[in-house]
Amino acid sequence: MTFPILEGKSAIVTGAAMGMGEATAKLFAEAGARVLVADMNEERGKAVADEITASGGTAVFHQVNIADSAQVKAMVQAAVDAFGRLDVAVNNAALTPDDNLTSEIDEDYWDRLMSVDLKGTALCLKWELQQLVRQGDGGSIVNISSVSGFRPQPKNPAYVAAKHGVNGLTKTAALENGEHAIRVNAVAPGAIDTPMLRGALEQTGQSEAEFAPALSLLGRFGQPREVAQASLWLASDQSSYVTGSVIHVDAGYTSR
Repeated sequence: MTFPILEGKSAIVTGAAMGMGEATAKLFAEAGARVLVADMNEERGKAVADEITASGGTAVFHQVNIADSAQVKAMVQAAVDAFGRLDVAVNNAALTPDDNLTSEIDEDYWDRLMSVDLKGTALCLKWELQQLVRQGDGGSIVNISSVSGFRPQPKNPAYVAAKHGVNGLTKTAALENGEHAIRVNAVAPGAIDTPMLRGALEQTGQSEAEFAPALSLLGRFGQPREVAQASLWLASDQSSYVTGSVIHVDAGYTSR
């Protein structure tokens, strides 16, 4: 059972067509929020919005490339047009990690990943913060980081650098916006059972039973909804004295 702790709130969730973003959009709707399902994937994004509506929630889809400032501005405006205001945002959209040694960086993919995972998150913050400041009554933003923002992984130089940057953006935005009663936090997931992770397992020929113990003290992968629960708490008034923080949802991976 999900309590209606976001009742009456308007939320944006980026990267909401699948995985953690989809789980977050659906959980927020269960908790009473009106949700803008934002993603590049129009077909799947519309399906998620339709599933929320069919379950009794309120959601609309908006197609966006978060690497484009004008599109991000339009995304925020779409939420305001649909719901009257913005209260909460979860900046989840990201590209698949790179797979090159630092000495062999794929410069084209580096630029592409940085434009989404780091610049895209910054652009989301820019336009979301402007709307929240303009409204004048606070709000909550959650950025999705990664354990890679704390414990570097080999052959992921772009992704690791971007997620370190997301942590820095989170803390800077929190410092700047406390006076506006706007809280900015992040969630750092570990090994979460998403299509991205399953694809990596297929590439390496490993099973969850073989791979999970190296990444989790609980010996299993996390579920997207478990990450969404952390975002829900940070988005709600139940975390009203929390800002500038990063919550690790990683089954203890970064503790050892």
